[in-house]
Amino acid sequence: MLVEFSVANFKSIKDEARLSLVAGPGKERRETNVAMSKGVRPIPLLRSAAIYGANAAGKTNLLRALQVMQRMVTRPTGDLGELPVTPFRFDPDCEARPTTFEVMCFAGGVRYQYGFSATGRAVVKEWLYAWPRGRVQVWFERDGTETGEDGFRFGDKLSGDKEVWRRATRPDALFLSTAVSLNSDRLRPVFDWFAKNLHTAGVGGWDDDFSMECCSDHRKGEIIEFLHAADLAISDLRIIKKDFSPDMISGDMPSELKEKMKKDLAGVKVANLRLRHDTGNGKPVELDLEEESDGTQKVFALSGPWLDTLENGHVIVFDELHDNLHPALIRFLVERFHDPRLNTQGAQLVFSTHDTSILTQDVFRRDQIWFCERNARQETRLFPLTDFRPRKGIENLERSYLAGRYGALPYVRPVQVDSGR
Repeated sequence: MLVEFSVANFKSIKDEARLSLVAGPGKERRETNVAMSKGVRPIPLLRSAAIYGANAAGKTNLLRALQVMQRMVTRPTGDLGELPVTPFRFDPDCEARPTTFEVMCFAGGVRYQYGFSATGRAVVKEWLYAWPRGRVQVWFERDGTETGEDGFRFGDKLSGDKEVWRRATRPDALFLSTAVSLNSDRLRPVFDWFAKNLHTAGVGGWDDDFSMECCSDHRKGEIIEFLHAADLAISDLRIIKKDFSPDMISGDMPSELKEKMKKDLAGVKVANLRLRHDTGNGKPVELDLEEESDGTQKVFALSGPWLDTLENGHVIVFDELHDNLHPALIRFLVERFHDPRLNTQGAQLVFSTHDTSILTQDVFRRDQIWFCERNARQETRLFPLTDFRPRKGIENLERSYLAGRYGALPYVRPVQVDSGR
């Protein structure tokens, strides 16, 4: 489970932005919207967090920062080229400073605090602390320079060939990733949290490949039930596999790429999904997925990851969840995570949205709402709704937000028309 995430000096985020999923003392919706972490000293954690703010306020940059951190942990450095950190551009003093990422999470019932600071050329700091028995243990701390001079301090609780891992860690690589690649079982749970438990998606979400795979196994019934519960009028679905034909390639594709695809896909079976609609006259109609609305296609693409996340207790991070979706569907997706009958493993959803219809105490606790705002210096500031102490069960959060009480709204100016033209 995700406890908190912080980032500093990344894109529009100059000073540290810290997103916390630790539940406050409020008792509202505690049975549904809060889950206890596993471990020696459990912590009450929120099942979801929603981030609001104007366009270009920094919501995407906050979520993208977590995606970049995940990328740097899970992919070999050689695949990344220059390290994918982008410092704050509106202050020249920030250009030479490193970008800092930190995550606190639970993996295998143990709480970990892992982070690092990096420039485009090198990792200059890295650290990992653990609470396996309720008290903090320093597993390693790294303090280096861009010239490759790294100083490491290892705690006595970190077992394994630490010196071998240290010598193998290049200046532009993370010690965590290097050690795991050299078979560190002790560090594996932290690496796996990024590689397997954290699922990040941009505005477009995921493609439909994973949901298609789910339709080929025992989860097909769950996918159909998910689509039915979302009121998409789909009663069944089936996958048809056809031999690849050049006619399947888009006409807008460059000719060189077309020719490559023709060679690569020759003789390959291509899966095509058909969704059944009951018409009421006894004659059901099947449509290809591409014939469905953008909203239906998006919900189908979400169905597999949503069900898998709920089943396995993963974390989904989604930018602009509202895109192409009716407000009722957004509420449907969010409330899957708040239903303890469906979310039995502590799965969590972190998302940004402009949809204010769900900005209500009927859906969220007050500590689940966050805002992003951009100031005159083009700096993103992240802050929680609880800073404004809204009245429990009384204050209309949507109305207060749109009225400007919490900030994080666009300031739209009237267009000036030159009547002399």
